[in-house]
Amino acid sequence: MAMNCAAVRSMTCVSRTIVLALAGMALTCAAGAQTESFSSNEAKPAEARSSADAYQVFYLTNTQQAGANEIQTDLRNMIPRAKVYYVQSQGALTLRGTPDDLGLAQKILADTDRPKNVYRLTYSLTETDGGKSVGTQHFSLVVVAGSRATLKQGSKVPIVTGMYDTASASQSNHAQNNQVQYLDVGLLIDAKMDGEHLTTKIEQSSVAEEKSGMGAEDPVVRQTSLEATSALTHDPQVPHRRSRTLSLA
Repeated sequence: MAMNCAAVRSMTCVSRTIVLALAGMALTCAAGAQTESFSSNEAKPAEARSSADAYQVFYLTNTQQAGANEIQTDLRNMIPRAKVYYVQSQGALTLRGTPDDLGLAQKILADTDRPKNVYRLTYSLTETDGGKSVGTQHFSLVVVAGSRATLKQGSKVPIVTGMYDTASASQSNHAQNNQVQYLDVGLLIDAKMDGEHLTTKIEQSSVAEEKSGMGAEDPVVRQTSLEATSALTHDPQVPHRRSRTLSLA
């Protein structure tokens, strides 16, 4: 009877050990299933975001390359999740992002890619002799805000700056030629618009009758130069128009 009891107790211990082992395996399998389910749930939002991305091309109608680069930087800073690229040959910005990103980009472009003001500048140059007006000339330029316009009128005067030989060292006859540079003589008007400020440079030059003491072919050039910055003001006689008149006497 003692042996039988010992055998029964041994079988009971073995049975408990098997049950505990099976329970441990079941817990392990359940934990593994929970981990896989969590990972799949994490992947789904990323896939949903990728499939929800949209693509659109925005053509710039009022902005050149330098301004387009600034707009591209602005979009990348304002919409960091979107991908923005500038296509120079097409003058367009390509953008990939969510519909909300595309809507925000469209609002930003509506505020930044705006038509620039165009100004018509009139310059009056008055020539005087002994305090009396001899003649007046008027010149007009059209300049876009943020850019510059230049007017040149006159002649190119040749000036000898040196001599050089055209023959080789083996030839007995040496021919000498003059080195010539050409100097612009006449009127130069350079205008630049920066916001509501106009920067103007006017140069007027001419060849004097007297000769230079340096050589018979060296001319004397007389030059008058004016450079100024002005603020545009409203002309009360012409509504919705701004004007500024500069005179060079």
